[in-house]
Amino acid sequence: MTGFTACLFIGLVACVSAIRRETPHQKGRHAVNFVNALEFKHRLRICNAYPYSAAMDVYKGKLSLTADSSMPYKGCRDFVTPLKAGDKLEFRVGDSNAGTFSVSDLPNNDAVLFLAIHRHDTLGTAVSFESHVFANLLNAQVAIIDTYKGTGKAMPEIMDAPVGGKKSRRSERLRFDSVVAVNPGIYDVALVGQDGSSKARSSLVALNRESYVIMRTGVEAKQGPSYPEDIVIYPRSDVAALQGGAAAQKAMVSVLLAAVAAIASVA
Repeated sequence: MTGFTACLFIGLVACVSAIRRETPHQKGRHAVNFVNALEFKHRLRICNAYPYSAAMDVYKGKLSLTADSSMPYKGCRDFVTPLKAGDKLEFRVGDSNAGTFSVSDLPNNDAVLFLAIHRHDTLGTAVSFESHVFANLLNAQVAIIDTYKGTGKAMPEIMDAPVGGKKSRRSERLRFDSVVAVNPGIYDVALVGQDGSSKARSSLVALNRESYVIMRTGVEAKQGPSYPEDIVIYPRSDVAALQGGAAAQKAMVSVLLAAVAAIASVA
């Protein structure tokens, strides 16, 4: 049976939310060389939550990160690219600049850097950004983000996926602008309106050491087309990886039990 763990509430902001660090006091040339020799892996995870019919391209300077294929609305992708403070990520629709995100600082550790572009309001076409730096934790982490613009008040709920036709399932309301840790497992996630009806639904396969995003998307536009409330979950982990991990853990337990039994028989 899967279960929920205690929540880790970390604020999300509409600009850079990278972990800040103070410059350490360096003692001599050897310390400087040692610090410079360290290379941290910063994985960039971007979601296009901007409701529009045309896909977006992402550039880091003159380098197109999406040269192979543009990012459609509700699309998310991971990019492995060197990042440093001061880098600018430019979002384009065709030849038009939709918005630019500046990286102010980066953490001194391996990390997943999440960034989402979305509508600023229901009136115009201006954009806003949501960003978060995921900590290195054993458990799966889930950031809950609201990019919807409109009068709707739906909230996300997470629940155990049905097993063996059982209808009785635990459920828990998720709070926007928070990060929660969940145990490995298969979950259902629904957007539930004030009337109790489900506006959208999707599934989450949670694996240890992975960082996920649950986003509410859509816009109730005053001008131009509207897009209904929807839910986006990324990444979409493979169920086989979850089952494989459970099988490996079970095999390790069996080996340990066999070793204990062998020691007991010798004694």
